[in-house]
Amino acid sequence: MQNIRLYTDGGYIERLLNEAVGADQAALEKILDKAENFYGLAHNEVAALLKMDDNGPWERVFNIAGKIKARIYGDRVVMFAPLYVSDYCVNNCAYCGFAEGRGVKRRKLTMDEIRAEVNILENMGHKRIALEAGEDPVNAPLSYILDALQAIYSVKGKSGGIRRVNVNIAATDTDSYRQLKAAGIGTYILFQETYHRPTYESVHGDGPKKDYVYHSTAFDRAMDGGLDDVGGGALFGLYDSDYEVIGLMLHSEYLEEKYGAGFHTISLPRIRKAEGRQTNWPHAVSDEKFLKLAAVVRLAVPYTGIIISTRETPEMRRRLISCGVSQLSGGSAVEVGGYSLREKNAKQFNVMDGRTPQDILLWLMDEGLVPSFCTACYRSGRTGDRFMALAKSGGIKNVCAPNALITLAEYASDYGSEQFRSKALALIDKKISGLDTEAEQKKLRETIERILSGERDLFV
Repeated sequence: MQNIRLYTDGGYIERLLNEAVGADQAALEKILDKAENFYGLAHNEVAALLKMDDNGPWERVFNIAGKIKARIYGDRVVMFAPLYVSDYCVNNCAYCGFAEGRGVKRRKLTMDEIRAEVNILENMGHKRIALEAGEDPVNAPLSYILDALQAIYSVKGKSGGIRRVNVNIAATDTDSYRQLKAAGIGTYILFQETYHRPTYESVHGDGPKKDYVYHSTAFDRAMDGGLDDVGGGALFGLYDSDYEVIGLMLHSEYLEEKYGAGFHTISLPRIRKAEGRQTNWPHAVSDEKFLKLAAVVRLAVPYTGIIISTRETPEMRRRLISCGVSQLSGGSAVEVGGYSLREKNAKQFNVMDGRTPQDILLWLMDEGLVPSFCTACYRSGRTGDRFMALAKSGGIKNVCAPNALITLAEYASDYGSEQFRSKALALIDKKISGLDTEAEQKKLRETIERILSGERDLFV
């Protein structure tokens, strides 16, 4: 592509999708053969799968998505929680409860309030959080975000503190990204919302976010500022979902070609009702279509984490995991100060899975899955192109699987009931027994014993 930003070229995406309609069975099977060998897919191949009709080989698509999930991520599911620190926002997005001009009472947390929220999150067992804030350069400038990060990392609980803070804030300049890097953030997350420029401009009203070019080139500035782990996403329902998937794939391809690493994570949120905002979305995505989208994304980018939030119901989250989703939020509060007070402030969107983190962990374990609180890659320097090289070589499972079990043992010791602890240790024992060699099993059992004896924050 020679560093061409095709993800902003609406004409190219539309032509690609139109030309992909009616691909013959032989061509589709060839694409799936490639995916089944963990090679990933080019965007034109993704388009062909997206445009399959209901009689296409969808069962094989789902089977391959599950195979990729098992091969690369194993049975683990990474857990995290959002932390909303400010709902001040100067934008007027048609889909968001934080939109400017609604007359709602705004709030931003003090540093003491942030520490109180983090204490609660840490007591829930979370080690990885996503800091969220609206865009307001006066009431929530970068200096406030940097202070918030320092406050978050300063809190120490039962087994230490929050170990990784990913940041989801508005597009900014290169120097600001350098400062976020210096503050020790994990992944910088920014949703394009929609890659379709006319729709993007129509749903963003007045405010700085309406600048499509500035927003869509934010990851270039982030990478130039030293942030080699970035996470993209689109809000499905604003425009045609096939178009959005192609936009995401083109964007990730562009970043990988230019900077050596595409998206570390891709978030797949569907539009939900937000108080006082537009409710009729003609491009809303059905459950069955959404499952297909998630499976195709997993085939296309086998080494990229796929995130699903509490926007989805428990049953949909179960089905999405089988399609390749690898990260879940749990016990989420989506209002500022929500963990401390569970106040009825204006929410950014409605939560569909209100279970506690421990209920979600029990459910995952009942499904034979391993909840993971691991943050080792970030702290070991396995980020950006280094992470992707390890993932593509197949070596990532050799660190991720043990670290998932170690952090589950840590959680069970510090936060779990006796019943939870018993179930978690039985699962851990079963998974260790499935490791390839006796030497691996012995080493991991010794590490788990160290955790149970009181040591913390051990990782491979």
